[in-house]
Amino acid sequence: MRFYLLIFAWLILSCQRVPYQIQSHYNENTNPSKPNYALKEHWASLPDKNDPADRVPLKSDFTDNQAQAKVDVFFIHPTIYTQKPQGVSEWNADVNDADMNQKVDESTILNQASVFNGSGRVYAPRYRQAHYQAFVTKNLTDKVQSLDLAYSDVKASFEYYLQHYNQGRPIVIASHSQGTVHAKRLIKEFFDKKPLQKQFVVAYLVGIATQPNTFESIKACENGDQTGCFVSWNTYARDYYPSWYNEGLNTSISTNPLTWKLDEEFAPRSLSKGGVGLKFTYVPEAVDAQNHAGMLWINKPYVKGRFLLNTKIWHRADYNLFYGNIRENVENRVENYWREK
Repeated sequence: MRFYLLIFAWLILSCQRVPYQIQSHYNENTNPSKPNYALKEHWASLPDKNDPADRVPLKSDFTDNQAQAKVDVFFIHPTIYTQKPQGVSEWNADVNDADMNQKVDESTILNQASVFNGSGRVYAPRYRQAHYQAFVTKNLTDKVQSLDLAYSDVKASFEYYLQHYNQGRPIVIASHSQGTVHAKRLIKEFFDKKPLQKQFVVAYLVGIATQPNTFESIKACENGDQTGCFVSWNTYARDYYPSWYNEGLNTSISTNPLTWKLDEEFAPRSLSKGGVGLKFTYVPEAVDAQNHAGMLWINKPYVKGRFLLNTKIWHRADYNLFYGNIRENVENRVENYWREK
């Protein structure tokens, strides 16, 4: 029962809060001020900053190796801005909002960005993330303008990173949900058939349907050793089809993070290197997994009290459930990148 109360406290708590529905239209005159990426406070994570991406799960033998890492990881966090806006800006979050920043740090930076600290120096910008409403509104103009503003920050932070931090080091791009929307755009603009592609190790484009032909020269990884490619998955309960399945999920790439293959072979829990739950606690052999027609299906996680679980959409656990496997895979691909140089 412990793991059920653990991993799912963070996940279900968020799911139970019905996202606020914005009634007004996007108005650029009320946008929050631009981030200044010369300021450390406008980064959720930096290698020389004490932040949640530096931590490793309790009861694990993982270590933070950023000081010795030979590659950089640029991580773009998902949508945390779902509540009723408190200021004049509604469609995009303010990077100077202390409460919002704390929510970002204690959720996605801790549970997702930290998975990369074993093999890379973690950079994660704060950005004026689009409100959840941008993903459900029927007004295309509101959606595009809100997401464009968010991406303008991601782009600006990446340009600052390249100019001031990178120094020619190899780069891993990692993201989740809204972060993946921006990551795909970033890869197209900066890596795909561009000179910077020579520094591109791999991309973890998780939590948003990603098509096989998303990029011109960067393809989906076919195994756990390949570099210069991308992986992607969206996690659901076995036999479940979401209402939006035929809106692109059905044709998307699905990488099984227990095998790192694209086939539909079932991967048993014995292949799990462990998940992460409440209080950032490591739990071994958390889950099995199987690709199915664009989705990653799992059985109920193998925990005490699993019969109580009725969750169908495991979106918020896309990283948590496979934490150990992702961590191991990053290390493997980084080693292969240097071997191939």
